[in-house]
Amino acid sequence: MRWKSSIFLVLLSMIMLFTSEDSYSKCKNKFINPITDINWEGIFPITVGGIDINLGGSELEKDTPPDSIKSPICICGIKLGITAGLWEPARLADTVKDPYCFTTIGTQLSNPKPGFLGGGQKHKEDMSDPNVFQQVHWYTFPVFAMLDMFLDSKCLEQGDFDIAYMTEIDPLWNDDILGFILNPEALLFGNLAAQMACVADSVAANASYPLDQLFWCMGSWGSAYPLTGHVASENYVQSNAALTARFIYKLGRESLLMDTGTNVCSPIMSPIWVKSHYRMHMIKPVRDSKIYPIGRSSLVWGSGKNYPGGAGGNAPDNFNWMIFRKRVCCEFLY
Repeated sequence: MRWKSSIFLVLLSMIMLFTSEDSYSKCKNKFINPITDINWEGIFPITVGGIDINLGGSELEKDTPPDSIKSPICICGIKLGITAGLWEPARLADTVKDPYCFTTIGTQLSNPKPGFLGGGQKHKEDMSDPNVFQQVHWYTFPVFAMLDMFLDSKCLEQGDFDIAYMTEIDPLWNDDILGFILNPEALLFGNLAAQMACVADSVAANASYPLDQLFWCMGSWGSAYPLTGHVASENYVQSNAALTARFIYKLGRESLLMDTGTNVCSPIMSPIWVKSHYRMHMIKPVRDSKIYPIGRSSLVWGSGKNYPGGAGGNAPDNFNWMIFRKRVCCEFLY
């Protein structure tokens, strides 16, 4: 409801007034502009009654897995309809070095203890074993509803902008041992054979879309496990993309994120993620013109995306990602 959005913005303004200037300087960002910051080509290809409509170019067509629904007609309960599908921009994610920095809305809450839960890239004293840790903020962002577009469509999420999750208060994200509670099966994939299988996923993600059968892999981004905020990598930008993907998997494991790309009648639970149903692009600190599936190497899209001094008024090391999810549905005829 629109009045809820108005109340949220008022509360947000009050938070910004009471946030210290020093804290804000570490999280120098602007409120996201849905018109200019989203790469709208990402919604394509659109499918209506089994017919593809693609205005996003051949690359997006190549990166799109085949629909699980082949029939142009659908029946949900007693209702008859036409199958439809698109890539819905409905979620946003922050991956931040500075705790409580909300890059999407351009403000930062005070940290109860300076430096507590902070992230970034760290090495051992001999500069070996690089590790990246970031906090994640997850937003519901039903952009079509926010812009009052297609409000009568059953295929698009209705609702309001909201902060749905923040990992600063989640001990399972901040500790790999505690995180094992969510993913005990990780023991099965901590071996050379399982990790070598990820080479095939990397090839697939760079050529088209990732292999859902290799759910423990994230292509060129490394292992999907553990479902925590630590990634062993020297590539800081790619590690942030990997943490966004891991968080998608984590939300599905916690039954907080439903898969919308499998069943036309309703979303379904996905404790084992269908990673080909998600793709993304960076909004901050540098807006990316490319849209990429989970696992595509940052050699293709990551150059110049984290300037040391910041870019476009945005502070470095704090990232914002637009998430497109595959959406299939049944547009009822009556």
